[in-house]
Amino acid sequence: MTGALPYGAPIEDVLAYYAANRDAVAIVSGLVAVYLPLLLVFVTGLRGLVERRGRAGTDWARLAVAAGATLSAIFVLVNVLQIGLVLSASGLAEPTPAFGLVWQMHAAAFALALPMLGATCIGSALAAHASGLAPAWQRLLGMVGGSLLLAAGLGNLAIADGSPLILVGLLGFVAWLVWLLATGVRLVRS
Repeated sequence: MTGALPYGAPIEDVLAYYAANRDAVAIVSGLVAVYLPLLLVFVTGLRGLVERRGRAGTDWARLAVAAGATLSAIFVLVNVLQIGLVLSASGLAEPTPAFGLVWQMHAAAFALALPMLGATCIGSALAAHASGLAPAWQRLLGMVGGSLLLAAGLGNLAIADGSPLILVGLLGFVAWLVWLLATGVRLVRS
């Protein structure tokens, strides 16, 4: 969403943002309904490939599936809360304590998603490398991205309170996307 607010933004600004961006939130929520199943297809497909290639890395692939499933559940909660913010913002003239609580829960759920994404990234990278599906540089990229996400996740309370520590998670997310693209291309080719 354009102009998305940091979690430390004043609640009045949050109310104004969600009241004005109903369509953008609807689009983002619709995308979640697409990319979460794709993530689960990827990690379960990777697990199947790893098992067929001699079982090296199977435990890492299982970690990726478990973390990916947990991540999916947390992202569903993040988006349910976001939809609730949009729906309630249109009927409010000023923020209520309940609206503030939903915003804080949204922030906390998002912050807790970071370590799950990190574990998914690390498990996938180690499984792909151990089974010979990805070279060492891709393993390193996945480990760095996942470690940054895990590190950011350790500060989940600070992130939910608006800390710039979220930028560490953002760097890890970018590394994950690069790893996902590079590994996905490699897997499609093979």
